[in-house]
Amino acid sequence: MTDPKNVGWIFLNNAEAATPFSLCVIMFALLMIPGGKIQDKISPKFGATLGGLFLAVGCIIAGMMKSYTGLVIGFGIFGGIGMGIGYAAPTPAALKWFGPHRRGLIAGLVVGGYGGAALYIGPLAKYLIGSFGITQSFVILGVLFATVVIIAGQLIKIPAPGYVPAPPRVAQTAKQLAASTKHNWEAGEMIKTWQFYALVFMFILTTQSGLLIIANAAGLLSKTGAKIPFFAANAWLLVSFGGLVNAAGRVGTGFYSDKIGRLNAYCLNCGLSALCLFTLPYIIGSENIFLLFLAVGVAYWQYGGGLSLMPSFVGDFYGPKNLGFNYGLVFIGWGLGFFMARLGGTIKDLTGSLNYAFYISGALLVVSVILAFSTTRPLWAEMQDKVKVNA
Repeated sequence: MTDPKNVGWIFLNNAEAATPFSLCVIMFALLMIPGGKIQDKISPKFGATLGGLFLAVGCIIAGMMKSYTGLVIGFGIFGGIGMGIGYAAPTPAALKWFGPHRRGLIAGLVVGGYGGAALYIGPLAKYLIGSFGITQSFVILGVLFATVVIIAGQLIKIPAPGYVPAPPRVAQTAKQLAASTKHNWEAGEMIKTWQFYALVFMFILTTQSGLLIIANAAGLLSKTGAKIPFFAANAWLLVSFGGLVNAAGRVGTGFYSDKIGRLNAYCLNCGLSALCLFTLPYIIGSENIFLLFLAVGVAYWQYGGGLSLMPSFVGDFYGPKNLGFNYGLVFIGWGLGFFMARLGGTIKDLTGSLNYAFYISGALLVVSVILAFSTTRPLWAEMQDKVKVNA
């Protein structure tokens, strides 16, 4: 029987429910580009305010229309626009205050807030829906999001022109100095380097595996713990655990990437995650809950870590001045990484399990490690030589 508070709402099948979310992801990734431009050329405060307003309007539209169309327009389009513009504001702005020796940790701290939201948004939404119904919950969340984002956004600012971050305590080597002879690449210059495309593919590959696990975490615990009533009835535990590890992975990976290097951190995360994905079918078959949490935790850590590594990569490779716009272009890789979650669903429909999806995803992570080992920071002198040759 339909709850009186939810009169007018209809149930959606899985495919219908996935469409607004998929559209939101596409809009999110695409709007990171103009959002980054806004952050670079206008101000992060304006970007955060605009993003918060779009997200609020989207939630209110989705709630008040009480329809599938409303979800597509409100959450899928307006929500995606708001998230893309708003997400582009804080990370590039924060990284402009710090040199390469601290970029990883700072990026991790900033994006960790986004990953950590899963810890409270889910329970809060469940409480609101139970107490006020779906429509009022959308409206309340929209107002809440706008209030928090707009107020917090006013605290964000970028350094004044000419600002130079404090240098590291340990002097850079001649090789490190040579690798940064031009500190700030324009987007048009960046896209002429092969490293830009390497970073986009590295983003796709680090994203795809994490999203495959995120999309199926609850089902993995239900299947592995089917003979243990507590876990079978509380599959959300793995999802909440994953959200916590996701946020921790952003901060932790950022921290040690400053110590061991961005490429080493990327390869370490992807290599370990590949190993876990290859063994997941056997872990599920053994019904070992501890190993499941361990393997899934590594996958969540790797996914979260990628979201702190990639803006740091872009800052290291192409400089901080145009980081917002440049990172927005690389961020397209995050949106493209969603293909694996959809492919996993298709494989499960055809074979009855996710085993082949895990193997494919793990193999792609191995490819990402090989690609990362082959990727070096672009040199401005080399770029100039190519321009002269083509002139």
